[in-house]
Amino acid sequence: MRTITLSGPAKNALGTQLMQYVHDKVAAASGEPLLLTGDGDAFSAGLNLKEVLQADIPSMRDFHHLLEDTVAALYHYPGPTAAAINGHAIAGGAILGLVCDRRIATTNPRARIGLNEVALGLQFPPRLLAMVLDCIPRRHHTEVLLGAGLFGPEHAHTLGLVDALADDPVAAATEWLARVGAHPDGAYASGKAQIRPQVPYTDEQKAYFEDVVLPGWLSDSVKTRIAGFFKK
Repeated sequence: MRTITLSGPAKNALGTQLMQYVHDKVAAASGEPLLLTGDGDAFSAGLNLKEVLQADIPSMRDFHHLLEDTVAALYHYPGPTAAAINGHAIAGGAILGLVCDRRIATTNPRARIGLNEVALGLQFPPRLLAMVLDCIPRRHHTEVLLGAGLFGPEHAHTLGLVDALADDPVAAATEWLARVGAHPDGAYASGKAQIRPQVPYTDEQKAYFEDVVLPGWLSDSVKTRIAGFFKK
């Protein structure tokens, strides 16, 4: 079993350096059972918004491509993956957990899990959104994505953001990986590929990303909301 620990400032916020680290570690795991968890008392509090605030169009394009590639690497990873969500998992942090095969969250009621992009005025890149929609029950799309709330573990479980709760999510995730990791490698990988086909990225989606998503993330209104987020 391989373990990837999200570790960095601002509750393991996902900046370029941390995303590249995760992407490289996933590639190096070569199909072994993979555990993803966070350092300290958080899983990941989301994207590094300070980096977002400082970005221009080219750097934001690179940032999004790395984010999508990192999420896709986990989403399509051929071996079993489990997220031990040991604390806050917000926005991009929640997405990293979502795309794992098994998501086990802490029972700590203070932890918050959710996708608050819409509350910040942000639009999902099309390829990223396709993976997110596949990992959340259809009946909860409106509450999770458009409501843009941050939920305690029990509510997050009800909404399908996590599969189970545990006082020790790392131990519970490790036990699950040991069990499913005993399945034949080829059978697990082929079965997973069948239920998680490659996400298409059409010319229309690319144009939408370039013309709508990128400028939106750099708009004055979004920057104002993000600055307000830091003041809370």
